[in-house]
Amino acid sequence: SITGETVELLEPYLDMEDYNLETAKKVCGNVAGLCSWTQAMAYFYGINKEVLPLKANLALQEGRLAAAQMELNSAQLQLDEKQMELDEVQAMYDAAMKEKQALLDDAEACRRKMKNATALIEGLGGEKLRWTASSKNFQHQIIDLVGNVLLATGFLSYSGPFNQEYRNLLLQLWKKEMDNKKIPYSNNLNLTGMLVDNATVGEWNLQGLPNDDLSIQNGIIVTKASRYPLLIDPQGQGKTWIKNKERNNGLQVNSSFTIFFIHYM
Repeated sequence: SITGETVELLEPYLDMEDYNLETAKKVCGNVAGLCSWTQAMAYFYGINKEVLPLKANLALQEGRLAAAQMELNSAQLQLDEKQMELDEVQAMYDAAMKEKQALLDDAEACRRKMKNATALIEGLGGEKLRWTASSKNFQHQIIDLVGNVLLATGFLSYSGPFNQEYRNLLLQLWKKEMDNKKIPYSNNLNLTGMLVDNATVGEWNLQGLPNDDLSIQNGIIVTKASRYPLLIDPQGQGKTWIKNKERNNGLQVNSSFTIFFIHYM
């Protein structure tokens, strides 16, 4: 209820030097509080005059803030919905990219396989002639197999006691008889290569067997024949070889001059 006019009428009194609480107490202690109260109300009016517009503006701004907050909440809901949609679309995109990469990897693997297959086909194309010749050679080997086995069996069974020259003579006689009987065999047959491989021969040589054809044939007879072999061994080379070869197999050796007999326990 305080107005500007009331405050304006009080200003002459408020401006007086003796219009204060201390002077009023000296005059009359009961009215000293009233003096102080009038000063406070005038001061309140001045402050309130400035505060009222601020309160009005505060109320206005709070209304605007509430409206803006509602708009913000609505926008946040829309943002959350769009974020969910974005996440779904991102997941679909990631799945599509993963599938695309898998397809690219498969395509690259197929290209590599195709390249390798092409190179293999081109490489094998050059082998066609050799394969054709090898196939024909295998056919001949199949046909000649019976005669070759017969010669190898005869060699193992009957040529042991003889020297190299007589062994060759026996093979020639057997071949002549097989020709008469029309039994096919390989003209270039190598009995040593047929009955033993080079790796085994190399191992025999390391064990002390000489590297000549007769010694290798003797080694074949010793290892392949079903009978107990009897070796005539004046130089002791065969004995050394067999002892080294059968050292770990429980071999027993009985020596008498240059002739010895071996058997397996």
